[in-house]
Amino acid sequence: MLRYRLIFGTVMTVFFTAVVVFDGWLDGSLTVSAVDDKPIKGTLLCILIALLIIPAQFELSRLAAAKNLKIFTPVCIVASIFFATSWYWRQFIEMPLHLYLFFLSAFVLAALLLYQRIYYGLSSVLANCGVSYFSVAYLGFLSSFLPAIRIDFGLWPLLMYVFVVKSADIGAYAIGSLYGKHKFSPKISPGKSWEGMASAIIAAVAVSIIFALNFDIMSKWQAVVFGVCFAFVGQFADLAESMMKRDAEQKDASNNVPGFGGILDVIDSPLGAAPFAYLFFMLFGR
Repeated sequence: MLRYRLIFGTVMTVFFTAVVVFDGWLDGSLTVSAVDDKPIKGTLLCILIALLIIPAQFELSRLAAAKNLKIFTPVCIVASIFFATSWYWRQFIEMPLHLYLFFLSAFVLAALLLYQRIYYGLSSVLANCGVSYFSVAYLGFLSSFLPAIRIDFGLWPLLMYVFVVKSADIGAYAIGSLYGKHKFSPKISPGKSWEGMASAIIAAVAVSIIFALNFDIMSKWQAVVFGVCFAFVGQFADLAESMMKRDAEQKDASNNVPGFGGILDVIDSPLGAAPFAYLFFMLFGR
């Protein structure tokens, strides 16, 4: 399992980095001169996020189905993509972001109620619409902070946050599976240990310092704080997804990604950490 996780984790990391860097090259973000910057940024990143949302919605729907809940995947996929790309569309339209989100939230609720009425009538309205709206908030709204970081702060802060969170994941899993004895959260995720958590912090701080100093993102001591904070935030975000799987009595969201499980098992930690990363860069980034 560890071998597959390292292999496929490396492949996915290289692919994600290539997409983000190529995206930056296309819109001029990699050049020194601001004259080369294009007005529209993050196009390839938004396409990648939209493509990941599709299987992730089906995986979340599978978990919900185990509890006899129905996620309205046609509506939720479209709604999640519109939420996830909200910062991207702001580059095209003059409407303030909060108005876009308010109106989108209202339209999504109306669409879910209409879908419920057409296909399921009056059966389990609150449960079905509630879990469907949750799926949109979880996959769509949280995902929106990735393009937000990319557009507002640049591609290197985006890569810094993703690498810090995922390196903490890898460190926690590798050391925890080999040497973990003291359980971190036995009821939710029995495999997590305090030994793994310590390794996660070390890995996250090291990667954070490398990015911060090489790309002038923040000071060294701010990078240390960033690494420590997001080692914990990433692990708690991973536990949040584990709660869903535990409730659905499923070990993994699916078996689509060798060594990981499903798409949800790959994106859970950066997804949950994204809003906090945006806030950190907003307060302390250069």
